[in-house]
Amino acid sequence: MTRIERLTSRPQFLAAAKGMSEARGGVVVQRRDRGDGDPLIGVGFTATRKVGGAVIRNRAKRRLREAARLLIPELGRPGSDYVLIARMGTVDRAWPRLLDDVKWALTRLATPRPPRPDAPVGPSASPAP
Repeated sequence: MTRIERLTSRPQFLAAAKGMSEARGGVVVQRRDRGDGDPLIGVGFTATRKVGGAVIRNRAKRRLREAARLLIPELGRPGSDYVLIARMGTVDRAWPRLLDDVKWALTRLATPRPPRPDAPVGPSASPAP
């Protein structure tokens, strides 16, 4: 079984933010492939003050921790770091719907997608004036 550890430092969260992300309903999930060959899965949780006061933010993070505990072992990719970000509706969302949101985001992040054909590539991709 794959080991799962918590992300605790700011650089780990910032690195995950540079990876892919998916937003759905009550959660945003960010994923970064570390590429270090270690099968460990890192998971972190955050909620901004936009979500609410300290009590609401803590409740939102508790719900995300439980969703991750249930779903990351099954759907998480070894060698990846995940950050689950609470949104405004995380606390009020029905539990089955929140689980579906997290499951959907993890599934989308697990499947590699080709770059969009209309996406700019490289630093000189901006149109000339």
